[in-house]
Amino acid sequence: MASGAPRASGRTSANDYREERPRVSTNLKGERSDSRKGPPSTTQSTFSNVHKRSASGNPRASSRNEEERRFEARRVTERTFEAHLERAVPRNTSPERSHRRNAPSESRATSKAPRHDTPEARQSRAETPLAPWNPEVTLLPHTTAPLASRISIPPLASTVPQAPQPKPLGELSLELQEAAIVEDLLFVFMGYEGQYIRFAKGYNPNEERDRLSGPSFRTLPGLDPSLQDLTQSTLKMATYYSALEAFVDVQSREEFGAVNHALCASIRKFLHDYLVMIAQLETQFLTSDTFTVHVLNIHTMSTSQMMLQLYSLAHELLKKNALLDDETDESEDSADDFENILETLRDGGELVPGNMTGKKICKGGVVLGLITKRLESLSGDPSARALLTTLLRDASKPYMVMLNEWLHHGGIHDPHAEFLIKEQKSIKRERLEQDYTDEYWERRYTIRDHDVPPQLEGVKDKVLLAGKYLNVVRECGGVDVSKVSKDVPASFDDNRFLENVNNAYAHANESLMQLLLTAHSLPARLRSLKHYFFLDPSDYFSYFLELGASELRKPVKSVNTGKLQSLLDLVLRQPGSLVSLDPFKEDVKVEMNEIVLTKALQRVVNITGIEQGEALQPVANQPIENDKNAVGFTSLQLDYSVPFPVSLVISRKTVWRYQALFRYLLSLRYLESQLSTTWQTQTRGISWAHKGALRKLEIWKRRVWTLRARMLVFVQQLLYFCTAEVIEPNWNKFMSRLKTKDEPMDSSLGVPTRTVDELMQDHVDFLDTCLKECMLTNSKLLRIHSKLMQTCTIFAAYTNWLTRELEKSDPDLSGNNKPPTMTADQWKRFQMTKTVQRGSTSAHHDTSATSAGNAEVDARIDNLFEIIRKWEGNFSRHLQILLDALNHYAATETVVLLSLCARLSTANQGTEYAGLRQEDEST
Repeated sequence: MASGAPRASGRTSANDYREERPRVSTNLKGERSDSRKGPPSTTQSTFSNVHKRSASGNPRASSRNEEERRFEARRVTERTFEAHLERAVPRNTSPERSHRRNAPSESRATSKAPRHDTPEARQSRAETPLAPWNPEVTLLPHTTAPLASRISIPPLASTVPQAPQPKPLGELSLELQEAAIVEDLLFVFMGYEGQYIRFAKGYNPNEERDRLSGPSFRTLPGLDPSLQDLTQSTLKMATYYSALEAFVDVQSREEFGAVNHALCASIRKFLHDYLVMIAQLETQFLTSDTFTVHVLNIHTMSTSQMMLQLYSLAHELLKKNALLDDETDESEDSADDFENILETLRDGGELVPGNMTGKKICKGGVVLGLITKRLESLSGDPSARALLTTLLRDASKPYMVMLNEWLHHGGIHDPHAEFLIKEQKSIKRERLEQDYTDEYWERRYTIRDHDVPPQLEGVKDKVLLAGKYLNVVRECGGVDVSKVSKDVPASFDDNRFLENVNNAYAHANESLMQLLLTAHSLPARLRSLKHYFFLDPSDYFSYFLELGASELRKPVKSVNTGKLQSLLDLVLRQPGSLVSLDPFKEDVKVEMNEIVLTKALQRVVNITGIEQGEALQPVANQPIENDKNAVGFTSLQLDYSVPFPVSLVISRKTVWRYQALFRYLLSLRYLESQLSTTWQTQTRGISWAHKGALRKLEIWKRRVWTLRARMLVFVQQLLYFCTAEVIEPNWNKFMSRLKTKDEPMDSSLGVPTRTVDELMQDHVDFLDTCLKECMLTNSKLLRIHSKLMQTCTIFAAYTNWLTRELEKSDPDLSGNNKPPTMTADQWKRFQMTKTVQRGSTSAHHDTSATSAGNAEVDARIDNLFEIIRKWEGNFSRHLQILLDALNHYAATETVVLLSLCARLSTANQGTEYAGLRQEDEST
């Protein structure tokens, strides 16, 4: 069939058509008469004797010379071909054509002659053909668009000059009108204008939006009313076909993704079958005189319904793509996809492809979701269900290729960003050493929640984890991930679809668990962390603190970490210690943290507006306030480096939690050692052991001893609670949940009993529980605890000063004569100690106190009582505040704090604060 401008009226007859071309077989039922097998009978009606149906269906005078008709048809065909050639192949105008184009108007006047004239005039016009429509041709700019998008669009009939006009419908009989309309419908069904059926006004085929909406058609006036309605209802299928043809061309562009391409390929198959049907209908029309508009409508009814379903689906997709109606929905992924946009720009790609600038492209899972939604809503229509099932099967094939690649190999090949898993290529494994937010594991691969097909909605988390697990295994090379079954489902309608996802998830989880537990000895790694960070056992660390005491007493900026690292390595290799057998002792490093632990924890727990489960992550962009008085003991911190993939479980986020617990336990141990040193000083020192004559001074000594004992009980009870009642029970629970390789999977159900993500979450939960129960996540408890620790630290640090003040206040010790209650050996040792202390003190500590009077001694003793009273009051008051807070939080949040409250209450028994609290409660 020819296309383009309205066709010339010359056609070969039906008999000539049958003689020159073989008959095209058709599967139409019961519509052919016996006249198909031979030429029409000569005994037909008068109308048949006068007119014969030509190939075009228009009546022709039977007396017209057959050679003349053949010649005119050949000339019209040549002119049409020449016009198409001029449009399709740009070339320079030949001299002959230029001369013809510039011919005088007299020579062109013959082309304007009336159409109905004598045979002699028609013969003359056949010998001298009309000037063909010959538009100017320009060179197109270079483009990378596919060939299908560069096909020339046939011009509108209203724009073609000097087009031959058909005979008006009003001048034709009813039978001739029907024949002409049937012929036009066959052309219109393929998207071309007919002689009597034209595009409606306002339709512009050069506008993409008009082509996607589909053209409306109008019939030239004069058509019999009995044919008008049936013709108009049949023309809907022509609108559907033209719109679908434009839809296939547009949606086949590169930026629309593989799923849209597969959908277009499937629709193209239906359109091919549609054109085959049109060719069969034309054969029926040319070979049967009984082929009417009504018969045509019956034959196209089921096809029209199919085209309507395809058109509705295409229309919905185009609206989602904002190619027809403006959509107000913006892409939620636009901000999250920032990393991939930068990656694309680095690779030299386009920021936004094609003409989709600023628009959300409907592709991938969204397309499959639309087809599935329509399939569910039209499941009661068997033909629509069969059609949409075929479309879903074909469109899901490239998606299933990506899904199987992800499930069975842990890789993503998604050039059009249409898969439900999004990869952030900028997040690399090398950044794990500075990753305090688990960014590699949590954000390298994420789910596009708005692009998940309905078939995967229930298993999307399994799909994500299966690929992530296999991706880790593939990067480590620990398991051969290529040994997977090749018999995998290729589309969503496969019965093994969900089974494939579940099996892939179980296989990936088992592979990574085996890699972590067996190849990389995760349980041994965790036990190593417990040895170093939880001081279990602590004998090696006490030895390390002894060796490095001189260095750790220095200000933090003066501490030589290299020397401390050497001492730690020496201690860890000490024969006979438990840690000397640890294979991971090389991974422990010494470092200094200038931020005081309480300030660091306060910065973290005061963070608001972050994601749940990440409340204990340090924030790097906040200003850091270093403690100017920090020394090595308060700033000492251990670090632990682990290789990939164990670093996924022992990540920087978990190592930070280990470090916080370690620094807290170290501060308690250090304070305990200071108070123990104070006890040794007061027990062995002659100044404290000597029983003087002043009873008031002896009472003061007992108060100092009692306060020191209360502080020591407070620290020891707190240390015991944190280690024996918090860390150890939670550690045992955590290790009991850590399954070994003996039971990686429940064989009866075929699902893993433990997953890697559950293991990682259990590890974080264990550390968070320890931090919470050790009172390190509560801002109020941190402040109270910090004041108590500061009070105890100052008291321990002022032991030597108290000793000197005691010596000055005791007349027996301040004099030069040996008191009667002291032996000569004790006096000698006391004088030696006193001499050393004098040498280490400043010049104002002279011997003027030896001649002090009783009044001055009383004043000095009163001052000592005032100092010890303030210390007792400060410690008791803050301890009582802590007990009240512990009681409150034990009743509302953490029950285990009740045990600590009971233990610490012994340190405040017998004090005025404990008595006042009991009186308040009784009143």
